[in-house]
Amino acid sequence: MPKIALFPGSFDPFTNGHLDTVERASHLFDQVIIAVMTNAAKQPLFDATTKVELIEAATQHLDNVKVIAQSKTLTATFAKEVGARYLIRGIRNANDFEHERDIAALNQTQDADLETVLLLAKQEFAFISSSMVKEIATFGGQVEQLVPPVVASALAQKLGPESD
Repeated sequence: MPKIALFPGSFDPFTNGHLDTVERASHLFDQVIIAVMTNAAKQPLFDATTKVELIEAATQHLDNVKVIAQSKTLTATFAKEVGARYLIRGIRNANDFEHERDIAALNQTQDADLETVLLLAKQEFAFISSSMVKEIATFGGQVEQLVPPVVASALAQKLGPESD
């Protein structure tokens, strides 16, 4: 039975930290499914279709990675639908750990067989957050070291001076 992992997130935008997590997970599992989820508490910069396209471009070198948009189902339910027994989560700091521990416990109430696998962020990515990337890009800062090139281009088109 193949080991399938689900990496859910809003990925708005997809960062180098996300990419590193996916690359590392792709070595641990037979298949990694990136689920572009809708976060009702956030106003997205990019729509789901655009996010899927950007992530597919950024992960095209990973043969065992698939990207899917998902908005109408709980993460635990969606994991079961796609045959994933593992959830991948990246951890940057203690706050992330506390949050992910609580979410993992909630997911266990929905599916007791669903395991959450926490991957610690590498030092060079631990400070990157999608929110900060958006803020930097909004004010014309350099994001090329924070996101994959395809995402940097999309941010420049969406938020650059010509977009006003």
